[in-house]
Amino acid sequence: MNLRKSLLASAAALASVVAFTSAASAAEVAGGREKAAACSVCHGPVGLSVTPDAPHLAGQPAQYLATQLRAYRSGARRHEVMAVIAKPLSDDDIERLAAWFSSLKISVQSAP
Repeated sequence: MNLRKSLLASAAALASVVAFTSAASAAEVAGGREKAAACSVCHGPVGLSVTPDAPHLAGQPAQYLATQLRAYRSGARRHEVMAVIAKPLSDDDIERLAAWFSSLKISVQSAP
């Protein structure tokens, strides 16, 4: 019975994430791609990090990315570079960036 409740809760959570990420319009994704040019220095042109201390952004859920960018902007999450980058971002900028990076598809292969 607990397993069934857990599976139903997981399915509901997944459905809400899918609904959130699929709600991004083509215009939001395109706007995010344009805005992401400044991000490419550390996070790479397609969201795959080019520096050892910057995370990959490609394929991350839009909701997660937006939450983190807002936290950097407000100072709730601290990072010397990201504080400067996020401070001037509007809510629309953040939504577009999140839409862009979440639209990038990545694949993973396990080691042999």
